[in-house]
Amino acid sequence: MKLKKRPFGVLSDGKKVSLFTVSNGQMSFSATDYGCTITSIVLGTQDKMPVDVVLGYSTLEGYVRNPLFFGALIGRYANRIARASFSLDGKEYTLQNNDNGNCLHGGNPGWHKQLWEADVFKKQNEAGVVFTRISPDGEQGFPGNCPVRVIYSLTADNEIVIRYSARSDAPTPFNLTNHTYFNLAGQDSGPILDHRLQLFCDGYVPVDSIAIPVGGVSPVEGTPFDFRTAKRIGDGIDQVPGGYDHNWAVNSAGDGALNPVAVLQEPVSGRTLSVYSTQPGVQFYAGNFIDGETGKNGFVYGNRSGLCLETQHFPDSPHRPEFPGCILRPDTLYRQKTVWQFTF
Repeated sequence: MKLKKRPFGVLSDGKKVSLFTVSNGQMSFSATDYGCTITSIVLGTQDKMPVDVVLGYSTLEGYVRNPLFFGALIGRYANRIARASFSLDGKEYTLQNNDNGNCLHGGNPGWHKQLWEADVFKKQNEAGVVFTRISPDGEQGFPGNCPVRVIYSLTADNEIVIRYSARSDAPTPFNLTNHTYFNLAGQDSGPILDHRLQLFCDGYVPVDSIAIPVGGVSPVEGTPFDFRTAKRIGDGIDQVPGGYDHNWAVNSAGDGALNPVAVLQEPVSGRTLSVYSTQPGVQFYAGNFIDGETGKNGFVYGNRSGLCLETQHFPDSPHRPEFPGCILRPDTLYRQKTVWQFTF
């Protein structure tokens, strides 16, 4: 296991940003302390035709903009909260309206626009980076001081492991995810419609025209949302207005175990990503809003040139008591884990 740290630029306030690269001799990933952001996942080594399979930017300046959340850690609440407000224990809270009257990904600036503290660790079969910060009471409109820890690590078995933990000194909605965009053909390979996807999910959450849930969990059977058997993403995407950008309910979730969530395969190369998580849901987003974003090495990302598999709690859970609970209280520890296992 190898781990390197190098300068990645300087922010407008003069603070220095670093980039960390972890490798195991077969693959590597890089992440920056600006936004706790994953900037690359490279499968293969220099003598084995390495391929970067995630979208992103070549420089810090791209991540300072990052309108599409490439590789970003999302907090304090991933996905949407309707009407940019919620009531908790008899008190009303107002959030930032940054998405059609709703609050998306916690508001602006999100946690992916914050500089995090970073430390590294290396063991025989695993190495990684530990990112920490304290989200102060009132940040983005949310209550409670929250010390947060995010760990990104790589194992000798070609697994990237994401671990979240946090506490709060006041009750608060809490929902973290990572917004990495995958293209297993390579980040500069165009649309992902030929990728094959399997989701271990019998149900999904229908939404309205502004992506707010319109009910509970509905069965996927007989709908374009049925990925229980692997299928080509492009086969059903045009049957869904706007394309796939929905939350699926993970089978067997809620027991605290690491459950299978998804298998993504690129058929030409055979590269495969298997996702496991303790989270109850997964947002499959097919990159519908990508439209001419200039990324790594000047490559222009077109529509649906990357996809996200964001393990998470359900959207708008503060308003939905029927959904898995998302309130972090002072006497509890938030802890979640997601594993991305690659074969290539």
